[in-house]
Amino acid sequence: MNIEEFRNYCLVKNGVTEDFPFDETTLVFKVMGKMFALTGLEAEEFRVNLKCDPEYSIELREEYEDIIPGWHMSKKHWNTVYFENGLEMDLLCKLIDHSYDLVVQKLKKADREFLKNL
Repeated sequence: MNIEEFRNYCLVKNGVTEDFPFDETTLVFKVMGKMFALTGLEAEEFRVNLKCDPEYSIELREEYEDIIPGWHMSKKHWNTVYFENGLEMDLLCKLIDHSYDLVVQKLKKADREFLKNL
């Protein structure tokens, strides 16, 4: 999955926005104002930080060399995923969905209801 495919996949999800809150090269995707994915646009290799359940994070890191603890993030709750080194598209989509869903689960009930109605 390249960066344009990644961007398009994120933007079709309900309530998702993109912005550059940190600097002009770090693209962040948020759902209802809460971050679920970010990537550096100037990195040599396309990689994405994604939120992840702590136990699942450990499993993924043990199974895939292209999934490592979140770079500049909480190592417990975030993974850095290298997107162009051979991981299957289905897995990449699953990881994006998982990150999005984790954030949605933590939203206020009113915000979750709002998302359902979009």
